[in-house]
Amino acid sequence: MKAGALELGHASKVTSSVPKSGVNRGMSILDLFIRIIAIIATLGSAIAMGTTNETLPFFTQSIRFRAKYNDLPTFTFFVVANAIVSAYLILSLGLSIFHIMRSRAQASRIALIFFDAAMLALLTAGASAAAAIVYLAHKGNTKANWFPICQQFDSFCHRTSGSLVGSFAGVILIILLVLLSSIALSRR
Repeated sequence: MKAGALELGHASKVTSSVPKSGVNRGMSILDLFIRIIAIIATLGSAIAMGTTNETLPFFTQSIRFRAKYNDLPTFTFFVVANAIVSAYLILSLGLSIFHIMRSRAQASRIALIFFDAAMLALLTAGASAAAAIVYLAHKGNTKANWFPICQQFDSFCHRTSGSLVGSFAGVILIILLVLLSSIALSRR
């Protein structure tokens, strides 16, 4: 009876049953899929916040209170940050498709990690700044005489909160993209 290489103690000579290029190609396909979902999340957040406005009548129809996203510079930064990240993700789809065809490419993966990390920082900054304002809109700050406005501007607050959920989902997806590219590079 013949003993296998593993039985003789030569485990380092045993090759994996799945070739590395197949695993890297699978990771590249997953990268493309995550990028598409991240585009949907960030673009949806930018559109939802950018179209948010609500007007409430005050005693008469001629006097109205209005809440729009561009009344607060933080929300404007949020929309611009999400739009920039969406545009970057759309442009990076080409490299992601290139990685499916050529799973051994290293320089372009390093570039993607660098730019993904930069977009992660931008998206996190925009989402975090907007989250602070949405928190104040919901809870207020009585010490500073900032009262919650979400009791009056209910639709405005729901849309801004939903927009934040999409943006933070984009943050998580970009973190996964950075990790996925790092793992693909380390497998070489």
